[in-house]
Amino acid sequence: MSENHEGESDNELEANHVGDENQPKVRKHDAGVADLEKVTDYVEETEIASSAIGDALESVGKTALREQQTKAQRAQELARVKINKDDVDLIMSEMMVNRSVAETKLREHRGSVVDALTELVQ
Repeated sequence: MSENHEGESDNELEANHVGDENQPKVRKHDAGVADLEKVTDYVEETEIASSAIGDALESVGKTALREQQTKAQRAQELARVKINKDDVDLIMSEMMVNRSVAETKLREHRGSVVDALTELVQ
């Protein structure tokens, strides 16, 4: 082995010279190429999966924001409804509910005591 191949170890040289000279030279480190491709494929799949998760989270966030805005609009609409204090007291005493429940039910039914009581009875 008098030839000097720069960058090749003795093991690689021996592997290259064993066998028929007409066969292409195979280096030991070439066997790791398949493993490297597997790792690369795994990383690409992971990136795709993480982007799908990010999209799903963004969608959930947008949905939650829309629901929150809808609730806020509904609360504003209900706050504009005029209710009678005596009606609230009547619902509280008859249905044994607290003031906030009585006011909310009365506002939901646009101040109609009968409708509010009917819903609370059901």
